[in-house]
Amino acid sequence: MTTVEVAGVRAPAWRGGFGRLWAAAVVSRFGDALRAAALPLLAVRLTDEPLVVASVTACGYAPWLLFGLLGGAVADRVDQRRAMWAVDTVRGVVVASFALAVGLGHASIPLLLALAFSLTTLQTLFDNASTALLPSLVEHEALGSANARLMTGQQLAGGLLASPFVPLLLAAGAFMPFAVDASTYLLAAALVASLRVRPPERDPRPAGSTLRAEIADGLRTLWRDRALRGVCLATLLCNIGMGALIATLVLHVTRWLHGGTVGYAAAMTAYSAGSLAGGFIAQRIARRTGRVRALLLAGGVQTTALLVMGTVRQLAALVVGMLLLGAMNMVWNVNQVTLMQQRSPSAMVGRIASAFRTASTSGAPLGALFGGAVAHTYGLNGPALLAAVLFGLAVTSLITVSRRDVPVVAPDDGATAGHPGP
Repeated sequence: MTTVEVAGVRAPAWRGGFGRLWAAAVVSRFGDALRAAALPLLAVRLTDEPLVVASVTACGYAPWLLFGLLGGAVADRVDQRRAMWAVDTVRGVVVASFALAVGLGHASIPLLLALAFSLTTLQTLFDNASTALLPSLVEHEALGSANARLMTGQQLAGGLLASPFVPLLLAAGAFMPFAVDASTYLLAAALVASLRVRPPERDPRPAGSTLRAEIADGLRTLWRDRALRGVCLATLLCNIGMGALIATLVLHVTRWLHGGTVGYAAAMTAYSAGSLAGGFIAQRIARRTGRVRALLLAGGVQTTALLVMGTVRQLAALVVGMLLLGAMNMVWNVNQVTLMQQRSPSAMVGRIASAFRTASTSGAPLGALFGGAVAHTYGLNGPALLAAVLFGLAVTSLITVSRRDVPVVAPDDGATAGHPGP
């Protein structure tokens, strides 16, 4: 492992394993974005029923609720590198088969549902294994920069670069986005397979140990760590709020603000641009404040932005608010993941990561339901105000966690307080 000094921040070197992992993550996210855009468009060609179309999206959430914790436990048992390239190979074959079916005119709603469900089921293992593998590729002090680079690259590929390609690929044939997605999975699998990583040392499992018992051990470890427990709860509250906002944002923009489709596009573009900016500042903020206080700052800015969005009836205010939301969301994600990796026992990173992801995933659809009910009952700006309340509660829950007396896993890990660079 090698690191470099970038503006006073320890960062992973691009050469070697991290560069290949970054390339695999970015390539795969590009393909995922193509598929995510093409799948609902294909669904509306096959049916006019809104509930059926929505069920395709729902199948992309369900496996996290059903298998998320199991995926984390399996990730802690296996060689994570092998698990990742094997999963991506299987996903590449599955999507390639789906592309062939679409190209031959055999697409159907049941086939779309099966694709969405199977890909996300496999993702529960891949994502948790990826999170657990990163500390084996970069040094402890470079984890924050590594996460920032990974997330920024994925946001660039999935949030900006993929969008212009979707209409071009669809013009060439409905199967094309899926064919490209399949190729990105296979390329990512090859990149991950080429990594040379020593598997983390694990204590022998007790005789008769079961996945259920190991999942319970991970949850108990998460619960006993005050910082991780508080951040997990705060993340759940924030994701409920974001689910409420995003599910109704098109109504907020087009009807409450009368911004039309151009206004909606401007809002989503501002969010993507803010996310990219947040990736560049996330680690620098953490170096000055500490990771939990970086979360406090991010949550406070987001709460203010949501209050403005819910009370100021101007499109410009919403665009600025979405820009700030995107930037601070990236700051939150980078520091939340890094804090979790730093504070988790190496043999439990997969299980603890799966608990965070399960909480995050369950929060989004729950928030969407709340947002729809609030918009119907209190007005189209109601979900933004609901999100502000939830973000405010999340920030409040983190105040005690941010105190210096929170125990740390390693000396000077920067988890709870900022400290000067080496």
